[in-house]
Amino acid sequence: MIDGDTGVLELEVVALRRESDCVLGVELADPENRALPAWEPGAHIDLGLPDHVRQYSLVGSPEDRYRYRIAVLLEPASSGGSRYVHTVLRPGDLVEIGGPRNNFPLVEASDYLMIAGGVGITPLLPMIRRLHAEGRNWRLIYGGRSRRSMAYLAELDGYGDRVEVRPFDESGHPDLDAALGEPADGSAVYCCGPEGLIAAVEDRCSAWPAGTLHVERFSASPRDDEDDLQAFDLVLARSGLRLTVPADCSALDVLDAAGIALPNACRDGVCGSCETRVLDGRPLHRDALLDTERTDIVYPCVSRASSAELVVDL
Repeated sequence: MIDGDTGVLELEVVALRRESDCVLGVELADPENRALPAWEPGAHIDLGLPDHVRQYSLVGSPEDRYRYRIAVLLEPASSGGSRYVHTVLRPGDLVEIGGPRNNFPLVEASDYLMIAGGVGITPLLPMIRRLHAEGRNWRLIYGGRSRRSMAYLAELDGYGDRVEVRPFDESGHPDLDAALGEPADGSAVYCCGPEGLIAAVEDRCSAWPAGTLHVERFSASPRDDEDDLQAFDLVLARSGLRLTVPADCSALDVLDAAGIALPNACRDGVCGSCETRVLDGRPLHRDALLDTERTDIVYPCVSRASSAELVVDL
């Protein structure tokens, strides 16, 4: 088996499939047909491309240990990542893969409401398969610009009225007020999609029990605290080294400058690859992954300290 916990996998593109008019499915396998690292619904991988590293949810089956499947949306304003996948990447090409990692795990609940916008269906699809196979109570609201832009509709049609498909050009935005009008104990709400959709779901779930809502963002939410950031000391417990992190510099950049390399793929608080254990002090979380009250880990690519110093397990 390939060791994907600490290293990078070199996998082969074995198939491409058009999933919608703007989403391309990519199937990856080990060139020597070795089993791939296990994963659970909600996991993603880092896809290494020329000059870019991008994160994509695994959309296949966790039971298939020999194939990873992802889906790549062609972004109109692509900086090169999605355009490269759609126009250059072809079967037989080798690509570097990091992970898999899971910052969006499926939790135990009495029932599940899944809300997807566009390519946000990708991390939810393996969850739906798992829940359906286990006979769990779930339903999906899936919105998109049009049916032509929405991936995996043929598969989702097989789930009947558990799935509500809402193409904007046919029926407008999904009715979130109706779906999330009354808080429900024991329920879990999962949402992935554009920032506007996530923000709207977060607003409507603000009165729901803590821990009900689970979201995954493709990019970090806008940060409006740039003018308020303060310098702090980053103390590395293993060596005793003390580094000052200026207000205008990230902790990850300071570590890089000191010759201390951490895994990093996104540098935007989205992928979780630079996760670092906190031993003392209070993190100031500016990432898209952690609850603001977490004090045991930090993502130094964007997060900082609200205390004068932060002691980490490095």
